[in-house]
Amino acid sequence: MLAAAALSLDLLETCQDLAAWRQQQQAPLHFVPTMGSLHEGHQQLIRRAAALRQGSGQPPSVLLSVFVNPLQFGPGEDLESYPRNLRSDIDLAAAAGATALFAPNVAEIYPRGEAGLTRVVPPLLLRQGLCGRHRPQHFEGVATVVIRLLTLVRPDLLLLGEKDWQQLVILRRVVADLGLPLRIQGCPTVREADGLACSSRNRRLSPSQRQQAAALPAGLAAAAAQLRGGLSQAPALTSQLAQQLEAAGLRVDYVELVAPHSLEPLQQVQGLALLATAVHCGSSRLIDHCFLMSRLPIVAIDGPAGAGKSTVTRAFARQMGLVYLDTGAMYRALTWWVLRQGADPADAAAVEPLLLGLDLQLSAGGAGEQLVSINGFDVTEAIRSPEVTAQVSLVAAHGCVRQALTAQQQAMGLKGGLVAEGRDIGTAVFPDAELKVFLTATAAERARRRAQDLESRGFAVPPLVELEAQITARDQQDSSREVAPLCQAADAVELVTDGMAIEAVIQALVDLFRERVPEEAWPAANGV
Repeated sequence: MLAAAALSLDLLETCQDLAAWRQQQQAPLHFVPTMGSLHEGHQQLIRRAAALRQGSGQPPSVLLSVFVNPLQFGPGEDLESYPRNLRSDIDLAAAAGATALFAPNVAEIYPRGEAGLTRVVPPLLLRQGLCGRHRPQHFEGVATVVIRLLTLVRPDLLLLGEKDWQQLVILRRVVADLGLPLRIQGCPTVREADGLACSSRNRRLSPSQRQQAAALPAGLAAAAAQLRGGLSQAPALTSQLAQQLEAAGLRVDYVELVAPHSLEPLQQVQGLALLATAVHCGSSRLIDHCFLMSRLPIVAIDGPAGAGKSTVTRAFARQMGLVYLDTGAMYRALTWWVLRQGADPADAAAVEPLLLGLDLQLSAGGAGEQLVSINGFDVTEAIRSPEVTAQVSLVAAHGCVRQALTAQQQAMGLKGGLVAEGRDIGTAVFPDAELKVFLTATAAERARRRAQDLESRGFAVPPLVELEAQITARDQQDSSREVAPLCQAADAVELVTDGMAIEAVIQALVDLFRERVPEEAWPAANGV
């Protein structure tokens, strides 16, 4: 293991060096894999890696790898001419805050050669389109080398650029399918002054080619403007962009509109879409994309009573800069009103007239807390009483109630930009949400949490056995009602929170959100 001269950065050149260095690391390890020829985009990844903190808040160690991977170059591609400058890479990595740089040769990574190599083959559905159609072995080579590096490095966090979006989607799937114990953080594309996405291949462009290449980000920006003007059909968006690129003298590999998560072709922009393109400019192949949204993203969090949805949803919404829509509070407020009017919660005919002229308001307090009022009454605390809790399922089961409140919730969600929680959000209210999560916990765990909540609010606390029986009975009631029964949406992710701290649940939601909504499309409120 060599120390990079005059720099606070360790240079690791062999797997043995890496193993010895790795054994010394006590802090969380954040890893940025690259092929070298570093630029500002790589430096931003390193800075993000150094700035991010895990649960302990301990500053991490940041490892950068520099390895030009022969497996991801096809016949006739630029493996031999790919720019290499390790001295410059060391300087740039150290300046950005890297702790160490791993720069192995091919024999270190593939000691038995290509013929003796175990290869990682990503799912066909993710690699057959976009760049995979023109570079059929590319993503197999990427997945193989990244998994090899991950097994050597064993990081806690892997940071990848959103510029290579297809690669990011594929590696997330491969890591998940192999069950590797690490998180993946995507980071937004970094652009140069003329809008061109940072790339080592930009350095090979002549001044005139640079002017041609600037048509790439300009064309994508024009497509986004066309969407804002009402043009949402894929054929029109893609053909116009292709024409602009060809008119600038670029040779187009593809221009496609696809779903960001599945990479399946789309016929029009509905919710979030990826407009992606690849072109040839001189000897350089350049890729770029933009995210198009017909509305802002929606997160729908379902789950049974007492699963802690309100607590984590509120914190998650605040962290991501989303509006928090507590639909459960709406049903609780109406239940409070029904009880105040002396109506029978189980009698739909008695409840329905109370919906006429209903004034139900959700607003934010001075400290960011949600305030709930109904017909001029502030019921923020009252709706959490045991009396309301015991009756809310009866009121929510009425078709007239579901219809009225669902319409109000959907109206709130027309522009998107919100996270909503309840017990039929993903199945009935927002079935087209970008992310659906079924947040749950065992009945015993929910009973324990309910007891803590009652005690903190000054209410009498029944025995845990009694609370657990009540929760189990309510689950049965909610799951078997005729109107909008409690059930997990087919495309929802189940998140069982037993044994998880609130911070861990929130981080899990952030990770799930980022798999579907990139930071380029929706930056986090706190910038991380």
